[in-house]
Amino acid sequence: MASLKEVRNRIVSVNSTQQITKAMKMVAAAKLRRAQDNIIQMRPYAQKLGEMLATVSSGSERGSDSPFKKARPVEKVLMVLVTSDRGLCGAFNTNVIKAAMAHINANYADLARRGNVEVLAIGKKGAEGMARRGFKVTTTFQHLFMKLSFVEVKEAAEYIMDAFAQGRYDRVDLVFNEFKNVATQIIRTEQYLPIADSPNNTQTGRTNINYIFEPEEEKIVNELIPKSLKIQLYRAVLESNASEHGARMTAMDKATDNAQELLKELRLVYNRTRQAAITKEILEIVGGAEALV
Repeated sequence: MASLKEVRNRIVSVNSTQQITKAMKMVAAAKLRRAQDNIIQMRPYAQKLGEMLATVSSGSERGSDSPFKKARPVEKVLMVLVTSDRGLCGAFNTNVIKAAMAHINANYADLARRGNVEVLAIGKKGAEGMARRGFKVTTTFQHLFMKLSFVEVKEAAEYIMDAFAQGRYDRVDLVFNEFKNVATQIIRTEQYLPIADSPNNTQTGRTNINYIFEPEEEKIVNELIPKSLKIQLYRAVLESNASEHGARMTAMDKATDNAQELLKELRLVYNRTRQAAITKEILEIVGGAEALV
């Protein structure tokens, strides 16, 4: 049985840990509120911009001329993983890495064996996880979450777009956590490049509509496509940011509850150990008194 001093030290240690997890939960809750507001405001804008792009592209004779819509035989793939820079958020990062591995094994297993699947990580944990699994991490944008803004994410989007336009990659896929609520995050795997034609346009027959463009058609398409790609990546980063804070809040809440349960057990052990020590001392005194008699 542990001594009273050992049990007492463990109680102090667990109590300190509980205070830390409580503080982290409160910080995550405050950040989550702001992140949740940002993504709620961004979703309608991103959705409408995507619909606008699909509409213009379906009625445009020049939409297919964009370098971001040209499909090539897939020989080299870039996986873009959106994770966090820090841990202590449950299975948040692990789920993204597992989803990326499952996607690679299902679609690019042969390319991966030849080393033709590379990773671009937004967040340090994704870079570390994929590097441990033997994948080449081309670059890591670890600074994005320190000061999250569209300007910062735009740099990552432009890097990806330039690499695709130059032919360094034939396919770019995006893996991230989509925020649903505090306790639930949904893993999304989306084709980022080349831009896929929307199936809705074919179903609704929008391709037969004649549009009047002002300014000229080519200028509108060439401006909308890069803008839409940047917004798409920005939305994914905002989704992941809100999901991270929700996952960390949930994880710290569970950790606080577990610490409370552990404290109850330790205090019970402490009281039993203390009672046993007192009983032992009483028996020793009684035994010494009887020996004197």
